[in-house]
Amino acid sequence: MYWFVPGLGAGAGCERWYTQVANDNQVMLVGNLTDDPELRFTPNGAAVANFRLAVTPRVREGDSWKDGETSFFRINVWRQQAENVAETLQKGARCIVVGRLRTRSWETPEGEKRSVTEVEADEIGPSLKFATAKVERSSRGGSSGGGGGDWAGSAAGASKGGQFNDEPPF
Repeated sequence: MYWFVPGLGAGAGCERWYTQVANDNQVMLVGNLTDDPELRFTPNGAAVANFRLAVTPRVREGDSWKDGETSFFRINVWRQQAENVAETLQKGARCIVVGRLRTRSWETPEGEKRSVTEVEADEIGPSLKFATAKVERSSRGGSSGGGGGDWAGSAAGASKGGQFNDEPPF
């Protein structure tokens, strides 16, 4: 991506184009859960859910389409979203995952070095290509780090400021 920055360069009135280098990676996957999400809690109480996502591309072969080779990805979801995923999705559900690739390495008790690449999910949603879903806001008890504030009460956030008395549009 290129950025045009007026006024920066060798002298006043000069312009320069800068390239932006991605500091992070981002992936978007669409696939099916191979099992129900497993919900656990860290010792300090943070929720984490894990599941595997099977992603199978469609490949054109002559005049017809066939399934390509399936890839399996381990997905990690944290905090309130982890609880929402565990409550909402189940084995076989088709979903969309947006997140970042992360690689972890460790050594087994036998001294073997192991590593795995996983997806740390930022957003997860059911795919509506072949299904329907009823979206409901989840109740958040305090600030669990999910961002966006607590919308559990229908107009709770609107009544605090006093100037906006209408309900949130969602």
